[in-house]
Amino acid sequence: MALDELKSAIPDYAKDLRLNLGSVIGDSGLPPQRLWGTVLACAIASRSPRVLRELEEEANARLSPEAYTAAKSVASIMTLNNVFHRTRHLLSDPEYGTLRAGLRMNVIGNPGVDRTDFELWSLAVSAINACGQCLDSHERVLRRAGVERETIQEAFKIAAVLLAVGVTLDAEAILAE
Repeated sequence: MALDELKSAIPDYAKDLRLNLGSVIGDSGLPPQRLWGTVLACAIASRSPRVLRELEEEANARLSPEAYTAAKSVASIMTLNNVFHRTRHLLSDPEYGTLRAGLRMNVIGNPGVDRTDFELWSLAVSAINACGQCLDSHERVLRRAGVERETIQEAFKIAAVLLAVGVTLDAEAILAE
């Protein structure tokens, strides 16, 4: 299993990551599509070749073709949205918030999967990309749809662990050169 290979690659100084990786994926209470869509979207958003390589095959095997494509779409469109909205928020000139975005985001209107799954994956990617405005927006939509806080937290726990694993393993690869 690729998850075991990924866990075994984590150095001993980061053994907490190994334990957390096992629990957020191996012991998750999320239904398989929500779990593996979150994992795939976050693996892509982590920008870690190792994390993506190790987890993509299992995600592909566990997701329908539509969910697999939607999870990849989330990573793509939310990176665009996160950079755009985070920048608007960080600029001290509030007038940027009144301007039309003018960016294509058709996948949001028709994601090809259940809307709550897409929103949950979007929230997780927004956590990795640190966009507070997007986090708030997706969290509100999820809560209005009846998604429990524990489920939402599960998604951003996956995001946190996969990003930390990616940073650690990529740093180890560079240091080993």
